[in-house]
Amino acid sequence: MAIVASAPGKVLMTGGYLVLERPNAGIVLSTNARFYAIVKPLYEEIKPESWAWGWTDVKLTSPQMERETMYKLSLKHLKLQPVSSSGSRNPFVEHAVQYAVAAAHATLDKDKKDTLQRLLLQGLDITILGCNEFYSYRNQIEARGLPLTPESLASLPSFSSITFNAEESTGENRKPEVAKTGLGSSAAMTTAVVAALLHYLGVVNLSSLAEDQLLGKKDVAELDVVHVIAQTAHCIAQGKVGSGFDVSSAVYGSQRYIRFSPEVLSSAQLLGEPGCGGSSTPSMVGAVKKWQRSDPQDSVETWRRLSEGNSSLEAYLNTLSKLAERHYNSYECIINACSLLPAEKWLERANEPTQAEIVKELLGARDAMLRIRYQMRKMGEAAGIPIEPELQSQLLDATMNMEGVLLAGIPGAGGFDAVFAVSLGTSSKNVTQAWSSLNVLAMLVREDPHGVSLENNDPRAKEITTAVSSIQLE
Repeated sequence: MAIVASAPGKVLMTGGYLVLERPNAGIVLSTNARFYAIVKPLYEEIKPESWAWGWTDVKLTSPQMERETMYKLSLKHLKLQPVSSSGSRNPFVEHAVQYAVAAAHATLDKDKKDTLQRLLLQGLDITILGCNEFYSYRNQIEARGLPLTPESLASLPSFSSITFNAEESTGENRKPEVAKTGLGSSAAMTTAVVAALLHYLGVVNLSSLAEDQLLGKKDVAELDVVHVIAQTAHCIAQGKVGSGFDVSSAVYGSQRYIRFSPEVLSSAQLLGEPGCGGSSTPSMVGAVKKWQRSDPQDSVETWRRLSEGNSSLEAYLNTLSKLAERHYNSYECIINACSLLPAEKWLERANEPTQAEIVKELLGARDAMLRIRYQMRKMGEAAGIPIEPELQSQLLDATMNMEGVLLAGIPGAGGFDAVFAVSLGTSSKNVTQAWSSLNVLAMLVREDPHGVSLENNDPRAKEITTAVSSIQLE
């Protein structure tokens, strides 16, 4: 029987750079773009002599990249040894497999060890699939002569073949890079594989997650195990301990995030040199850290004001959430009214005190985002990196002046990858149309607060239609 688990991508609305240091917080939203991992036995039966074997087989298939890799898994040392491959290897999945199997060996009692051994001797057949939203299909859309609209993106088959940046693969030792959209594909993929394997091997039981989420509950203990293993595997695969918000949101869903404690990794016995170095090109994070060391006084002040802006936006959003719960009718009425107007006219539509209070919080959230953007630009200029490039500043300013737009900004660490917009009511359609006219492709991405999930069947057998909220990404 196949086990299918999925994990969402992410958008870090606030907390870029700051979430690298505790106790700074960030708001991270999980999305309806999900990565899927399908785990099933590689062989139907076990040969009698297999119980004496020291190795078993693992097959990893990535249909979107037309890659298949065969491994031998040492049942003693729990290490994967590649045997054959039709493409480059995937370190994130490899470490996910090794750590998930190691977790099973370390946590299952003696009564379940025989079942674990049987499952492993049957081999592991693992297939990974990522929703189209994780990857850029702009070239395919343009090649078809289609407009840069969400409708054109939706016309592509689900789980389409992935485009590579061939122009970046010049040189004998250079490999073409996958054209990504910045939704955290590696974290979602790692989490999905870990979750599927842990459930398949009997370490956790994720069957009740869907029902619990509908009831607003979460089995935190089960999810905590998935988080520890996924966070460890992801850190080892990328060769560094990052902020971790992408894995955390892939596991738990939308959240207020504070960087995980190193104790999370130590509980998984993370020891020694990861064995792979960082990029030869200085990263944006590295540039910010260098600026902090060279100009501590200015950087501390910028950091403080940025943190204040993040906290302020979070407070406004929390207040709006409470107002929506207490005064739903008034909230819905004023939100729908404001969705048709630019922000400077919102207060004119408030017909009673509660609606005026709601508009006040909406405008406060906008002001907080503008302050966040200012400090992010200031930090980028000081560090010599394009956190919010001028062209994107123009796009974001124009977006925030549109009818019904609450917020617009740069997610995560910024750069040229993406922008997001949060709009009121149905006004997101106006944003996508305006962006298309500016040669910006709005993706089919919405906020979905759910984290890792156990699925009923292969996602290729059905249409993926989950969609909530109105977050747009380039």
